Amino acid sequence: MAGLVNFEDENEVKQFLDNLGVEYSFQCYKEKDPEGCQRLADYLEGVKKNFDSAAKVLKHNCETNGHSDSCYKIGAYHVTGKGGVTECLKTAYSCFMRSCNAGGKKSVDACHNVGLLAHDGRALEGGPDVAVAQEYYEKACAGGFAPSCFNLSALFIEGNSKGLTPNMSQAFRYANRACELGHVWGCANASRMCRTGDGTEKDEKKAEELKNRARELHGLEKERQLKFGE
Repeated sequence: MAGLVNFEDENEVKQFLDNLGVEYSFQCYKEKDPEGCQRLADYLEGVKKNFDSAAKVLKHNCETNGHSDSCYKIGAYHVTGKGGVTECLKTAYSCFMRSCNAGGKKSVDACHNVGLLAHDGRALEGGPDVAVAQEYYEKACAGGFAPSCFNLSALFIEGNSKGLTPNMSQAFRYANRACELGHVWGCANASRMCRTGDGTEKDEKKAEELKNRARELHGLEKERQLKFGE
């Protein structure tokens, strides 16, 4: 039947994949479809393992079309120098910022990465910027990204010398949210705070529930690691 591919036939599969590449190239460069460019980059990276060509498509799709997922991916390339691009955290930071603000499937991850790079200061001329880190962690946390919620909790526990004062109620709020999203250390910290009354009322019952949730998540993580190693 026309259109069906026999995936046990190596030549037929190769022809099918080559045709996909041609189709995605047409979508990207002739139809000027940003989604087609993203598909082409994914094809070059995942099927052809041609990271240099994938990087060129991602760069084009980010800079010309402002495609969020392409900006995220080329940012990740710049972190490690993958695909022959310059290894540069400042460029990565700019790409992640663009991805975050554009929205898209990877925008929440991009917001978290902006927060991380602002937090440690490696991508900024003036060193760490906790205000920017907080802003982008908050965006990622609002999008359901548990590590950002946990990092916000840590920020409010520690405070800093540049204007962020410790705020234990906020620290508890974000630790609890991280826990709700499945972050084991968010649960552990929220449990401890319930037990001591830091940032919330003392509540032994809730502390125990959060502790048990942390244990459950830790067990699930160990189980996933075991299955991955099998």
